[in-house]
Amino acid sequence: MEVKKIADIKRIYFIGIGGIGMSAVARYFHSKGVLVSGYDKTETSLTKALVAEGIPVHYEDAVALAPKDADWVVYTPAVPKDHGELNFYKDNGYPVMKRSEVLQYITESSFNICVAGTHGKTTTTTMIAHLLRDSGYGCNAFLGGIAANYNTNFWSDTNDVCVIEADEYDRSFLKLSPDIAVVTAIDPDHLDIYGTEENVRKAFAEFAQRLKPGGLLIRKLGIGKELSAARIWQYSLQNNNANAYAANIEIKSGGYVFDAVLPTQIIEGVPLHMGGMHNIENMIAAITVASSLNIDKDKIKKAVASFKGVKRRFEYIIPPAINGENKPVFIDDYAHHPEELRALINGVKTLFPTRKCTLIFQPHLYSRTKDFALEFAAVLSLVDKVILLPIYPAREQPIPGIESNIIAEKMEGGNPVIMTKDELLHWVGNDFLKEREDVIITAGAGDIDKLVGLIKSSLEK
Repeated sequence: MEVKKIADIKRIYFIGIGGIGMSAVARYFHSKGVLVSGYDKTETSLTKALVAEGIPVHYEDAVALAPKDADWVVYTPAVPKDHGELNFYKDNGYPVMKRSEVLQYITESSFNICVAGTHGKTTTTTMIAHLLRDSGYGCNAFLGGIAANYNTNFWSDTNDVCVIEADEYDRSFLKLSPDIAVVTAIDPDHLDIYGTEENVRKAFAEFAQRLKPGGLLIRKLGIGKELSAARIWQYSLQNNNANAYAANIEIKSGGYVFDAVLPTQIIEGVPLHMGGMHNIENMIAAITVASSLNIDKDKIKKAVASFKGVKRRFEYIIPPAINGENKPVFIDDYAHHPEELRALINGVKTLFPTRKCTLIFQPHLYSRTKDFALEFAAVLSLVDKVILLPIYPAREQPIPGIESNIIAEKMEGGNPVIMTKDELLHWVGNDFLKEREDVIITAGAGDIDKLVGLIKSSLEK
């Protein structure tokens, strides 16, 4: 079957359309007037939103439901190899491609700002896209999370600039061609794909080499010295050895005010209404990008002030009481890697130094739990109480002997307890309210987010 050019596509079909990255691309084609439909294994709030926008989604792997006139078929690597619909399209010669290949086609002729990193990339990408949109500069945004300001992970603009979350999973980011590349972190992760930490670092070095001639690499200070480019700026939270950093940080109402010291200017008194010192660092990266595009500093400052964050990234489900009322603070976060948990916990301790902290963690993937059990145990030991849910398997089959208890057994603090979801909800509605711990956090990349509304209801009774 002939592979149509992107401008000639009339119908496109997504297998795994409910994924956060896949849905952004689906929304892109829908915005261009292409007939878009898709399959996913379960209905979620995101698939419901797609249906409400006019994109049909079904939840049964059935070739009869799959469109036979699709010009392109896009699938996620998380789809199992024995998937009936996927194999139908492959066996019958349809153009079948991954999301990363589609992004490559979309961005061939645009100015691209690509954000990579084993953690921090979703928040930083969303921050950059918001600064460009709110300031009037304009961009097309492909995000790996839901921007709270706009309740979506995609938007389009007449300005031919794309802000893209560059995903290292399955080496997807090596399909992109950045004009500006941002690298937030290079910690060992996805070792089921890469095998070794060295291979992860090599992939990031290759990503940096994909910069267009004259492109700008913006990397966090102290990481990725093997990442080379003709133009490199480094950013940091507070280290003045970097080209860009924050100074005079003050804590205010669960957020911060700081000065952004940049390569070409200083923006004073920048207000960020979001928790976590790591998010100041993420915003410094975003402000550095905006400044490199010569966006007016007053517009940048106003845009930062209006940023509402990203769903499930240090998201206040129950915010701190302004009047000092004695009620729990409830934070939900996507953290699923030891370093993400460390940033989350440190952020909470900085903002609420006198409060006890209970963290409910759902480990994500058997392989990640096995690879990082010691690291998870060390970082989770930093809080007052830890509740571990069973491992969320995602795309994996169980590994014998690998369960949440291998983290608990290695912990030296945190008073770990292993609970089912039902036991957790009972505990929150009864014991937690008696103990009146001050901060409660849910963390993980699985389906723990489905418990957030139930936990909130119990806490607000």
